[in-house]
This record gives sequence, C-alpha cells and structure tokens, in this order.
Amino acid sequence: MKRRTLLRHLERNACKLLREGPRHTVYYNPSSRKTSTIPRHSEIVDTLAKKICKDLDIPGP
Repeated sequence: MKRRTLLRHLERNACKLLREGPRHTVYYNPSSRKTSTIPRHSEIVDTLAKKICKDLDIPGP
C-alpha cells in the first residue's frame, strides 16, 4: 500500500497529525485517545497498515 493512500485513509477516519519525527509520522485518534507511528517509506506492507489501523481503533484499509 502506498504511504499516501494510508494517510488519506487515516484522515478520513478522523485521525489527526500529531507530530513529525525524524523517521516517522505520528497520528492521533482523538475519539479513542490512541496514537500510532507511520514510517516514512513510499510503500507500507499491508500487515503493517492493518496494525496501524488497529492501534488507532479505526477500520482497516
């Protein structure tokens, strides 16, 4: 899955950008008060994308 596609999915499900780290981007889900980090690779493995969605309590991509 492309990183850009995953970020769009997170933002459509009400997740907000919390901060930019040197190697990761941190997203925050205000409704569940959970965070998850997204690596800065152009391609993200599907199992990692599912884990990120699970960490943020949103439906998978």
